[in-house]
Amino acid sequence: MRTRTLWTATGIAAAVVLAGAVAVPLLGSTPVASAPVPSASATRSHVAPAVPNVGAAALAALPEAQYSAVIGGLMPFDRTITSDTVFQLRADAPLFGAARTTPVARFAATDFLRQPTTVVGVERDGDWERVLTPARQQLPSAAGGSAAAQTSAWVPVASLREVSTPTSRVVISTTDQSVSIVSSDGGAVQRFRAGVGTADTPTPTGVTGYLEQRYVDPAQGTGDHPIQLTSLHSSAADEPYGGHDGGLIGLHWNATTSGAVSHGCVRLDAEAVAAVDALPLGTLVTVE
Repeated sequence: MRTRTLWTATGIAAAVVLAGAVAVPLLGSTPVASAPVPSASATRSHVAPAVPNVGAAALAALPEAQYSAVIGGLMPFDRTITSDTVFQLRADAPLFGAARTTPVARFAATDFLRQPTTVVGVERDGDWERVLTPARQQLPSAAGGSAAAQTSAWVPVASLREVSTPTSRVVISTTDQSVSIVSSDGGAVQRFRAGVGTADTPTPTGVTGYLEQRYVDPAQGTGDHPIQLTSLHSSAADEPYGGHDGGLIGLHWNATTSGAVSHGCVRLDAEAVAAVDALPLGTLVTVE
């Protein structure tokens, strides 16, 4: 993706211009689990490891798990889920990989828009919550051409404050080239046509991410329609459109809303963007 950075008066990057269709934010640069666990309330039968103490200096030295980061210690998350629990952070929090012995990254309490970071929990294990993250675990170029589109990590439950439980989710069908808003009982509430990725720059499938943030930036060619940023990344290319933003996948307005036409993002008309914009951050986004 070809991008450029837009800075606020305080020097915080607000958004990125993606030529033509794809739109993502930029701060400095766009899985294999055990048996599926249906929700954050599910608890394993074994004894969970104790949560290590992480001092303030050690925490501050960790890389931030934000959308343009690549952090090898994160866990790939190559599956779909249908329910989650949404949290915010009490303060910056350490993120742990599968071993849960040494932190590999940190979640900042506020995101790139200086708003409370949205954290999506998918599994509870004692004093731990497995959460989805907006960072990458590996670039496709370093993984033989295919990498996880979504990552996860363990975070201490004590770092989290529950804020909501979404009552619906977004389902993107690359085969039908559609976006559906699905209720908690599985019924489609609304369905819209959509433009999806081409064969060379496909929208990743068989995975669930979440609505991470949203913002309006007319300079990106999306008018006054809010760009819906997800935690998903291109699984086939580091930067499908050039640039250095991490290959993020977004749902956004475009005049062309059908066909395999994008570099991985999902193109929607104004009505569809408004429907997704009405959903809370943390809403699950599954691509089939």
